[in-house]
Amino acid sequence: MSRLARTVVHEYGWIHTGLGLFGNINFLAGSVLFLPQFEQWKTLGAWLFIVGAAFMMLGAIGDFLVKVYEKRNGDR
Repeated sequence: MSRLARTVVHEYGWIHTGLGLFGNINFLAGSVLFLPQFEQWKTLGAWLFIVGAAFMMLGAIGDFLVKVYEKRNGDR
């Protein structure tokens, strides 16, 4: 693994949690926009679902990479 990748994965693992949290917030906002009183906002709600899901996926992949890195290097 390159030095930059090791640094990002090991030293900044908290970023992945932040990405996941941002995705969850977008997903929640998208859910609210699907309520009947927000009929005109359904398109935005759908986009928030998509963006939220993408950020949750990035966060999960990042957390996975942190765990793999720690397992390989014996870090805890």
